[in-house]
Amino acid sequence: MSKYADVIIEISHEKLDRTFQYRINDALLDRVRLGSRVLIPFGKGDRRIAGYVVGLSDRSVIEESRIKDIEDVLYYGASDRSMDILLQLAAWMKERYGGTMINALKCVLPVKAAVRKTKTKEDIVLEKTGEKRIEVSPGQRKVIDAFKSAYTAGDRTPMLLFGVTGSGKTEVYIDIIEEVVKSGKQAIMLIPEIALTYQTAKRFFERFGDRVSYLHSRLSKGERYDRFMKAKNGEIDVMIGPRSALFTPFPDTGIVVMDEEHDSSYRSESMPKYNTRETAEKLCDLTGAAFVMGSATPSVDAFYMAQSGRYRLMRLPERVSGKLPKVEIVDMRQELSNGNRSMFSEKLQNLIKDRLEKKEQIILFLNRRGYAGFVSCRKCGFVYKCPHCDVSLIHHRNGRLVCHYCGYSVEMTKTCPSCGSKYIGGMKAGTEQVESRLAAMFPGVRTLRMDMDTTRKKGDYEKILKSFSANRADILIGTQMIVKGHDFPNVTLVGILAADLSLHIGDFRAGERTFELLTQAAGRAGRARDDGLVVIQTYDPENPAVKLAATQDYEGFFAEEASYRELCSYPPFMHMMTVTVLDEDRNAASDFIERAAVMSKKDGVFVVGPSDAAISKIKDVYRKCFFVKSAGYDKLISVKDDLEKMRETDVTFKGKMEFDFDH
Repeated sequence: MSKYADVIIEISHEKLDRTFQYRINDALLDRVRLGSRVLIPFGKGDRRIAGYVVGLSDRSVIEESRIKDIEDVLYYGASDRSMDILLQLAAWMKERYGGTMINALKCVLPVKAAVRKTKTKEDIVLEKTGEKRIEVSPGQRKVIDAFKSAYTAGDRTPMLLFGVTGSGKTEVYIDIIEEVVKSGKQAIMLIPEIALTYQTAKRFFERFGDRVSYLHSRLSKGERYDRFMKAKNGEIDVMIGPRSALFTPFPDTGIVVMDEEHDSSYRSESMPKYNTRETAEKLCDLTGAAFVMGSATPSVDAFYMAQSGRYRLMRLPERVSGKLPKVEIVDMRQELSNGNRSMFSEKLQNLIKDRLEKKEQIILFLNRRGYAGFVSCRKCGFVYKCPHCDVSLIHHRNGRLVCHYCGYSVEMTKTCPSCGSKYIGGMKAGTEQVESRLAAMFPGVRTLRMDMDTTRKKGDYEKILKSFSANRADILIGTQMIVKGHDFPNVTLVGILAADLSLHIGDFRAGERTFELLTQAAGRAGRARDDGLVVIQTYDPENPAVKLAATQDYEGFFAEEASYRELCSYPPFMHMMTVTVLDEDRNAASDFIERAAVMSKKDGVFVVGPSDAAISKIKDVYRKCFFVKSAGYDKLISVKDDLEKMRETDVTFKGKMEFDFDH
């Protein structure tokens, strides 16, 4: 047995981001494994802290007299290859996305905590009921058979399943996962939102019974650890959950499925800021597993990979039941000209009244993503944009409009510079105002709201979804979370309020985000009937993202968006790294970011900025950023490595530095 362990200490600091060798005494020899969390004495005062074992050896690399003993094992690692693979994945994430090794390890390794042994409501509900197996369509069968043939032949080319809303992608996932599980391997099923957990998990429980488990953010650390250990010990075959489920320590992962591949929640917001699609692909490389992605609106990056031959593209162009809904665009500028200052167009008001009379259900989606920043004219649709970056300017409290890419700014005006109208400003309506207005217009209407305020507690998502599914409400009002894959057969009308708000969020992906949201929202109507109708209210009806979402023309949108990205040197045609510096001292942040930007300039690299970050101050910490572009990802990693060395050797700078790639 190995007598020495290489340990990464549990302190997130660049200067301590390396291994320290410790002795494993005889009492702990059979307990210390790769990935074990151990208690060790550290430093001159032998302060007792935790660390992770990332290597084992039979020989010491320093003098025996200087080596200290591991004091205790806080929890075991795995005895099989799963922990070794997760450690390799953590090392790859650190290299590709930056940050410290301990941050990467905390991402991928389960953390032990106390587990309450009570049965939760979710566990009681999700039991096998023996429903009949759903008969797949010829289109679904073609995809399933293509996967089986490739899998049996050992072809592990990632597959992108491009299927319209309601085309039955989930049933395809279940069938191909069943095939992999039959071969003795395990499956990871990734989902983008906690709101999907109940509906998706229920479908899997029908097929796999108690061999399924699931994760979501409302679980305690103890519950999450318990479910990870069940996976490690071979007690389950399928794990369902958001991006963190990717790190399930299965003994032999055979497939990773990533539903709604386009969803922005798949990108981590804390270091390391990893891309789940890329990380899943790497995990599958390490394990020999298959990788399948699916979406009605694939990310531009993923579809580009399919077009270039890196991914195998499979299609589901038709719905399993019902037809794609009819979509109508309403120009809210015209509504204003006609004297209607309401958030509801005349057409939408009449359609709501009609559906209420018919006892049919309605979804009203308020597109609030990025609403707080950009400024537009309600009369002519004018939006302030940066003349250098082709993104919207963001309104700051000092009255100036600022570009968060290059720092360009102009003074805010009281009238529209295009038409002279006084109706210029930002969007202030929220879901509560929508609900209040509906109650005034349609007395007695039964409404449900689904937003961050109404889903704070564990089980709130499921409670709202089940209530609406049971027809205990006429109208469901919500933000992004209501458009993610839910299936409500009695919904025949979807109203999209302020559809174009997300077009102007000061982000080069604004068009892509808007197209995704509108297409996904429209997909909630007519799931089981042929009379689904969608009304898109917008101040920018000619925008390609709005027009093409109305016709559900993804490939037309991709061609339009790809041309814009290539022209402006944005991903996937040019790689981009955002470097953000955070410090409580504004001057220190400014000084360091200026020096970092200068250091980043080298052959084959283009630097934009620096400027204030989109949110320039959070909790009294100032945020500065700049952007580095290059055709080669390896050049960005080289810049990142140089900046990390600069940070490590700079004894005067006390702040932090973060990296975000292709986002």
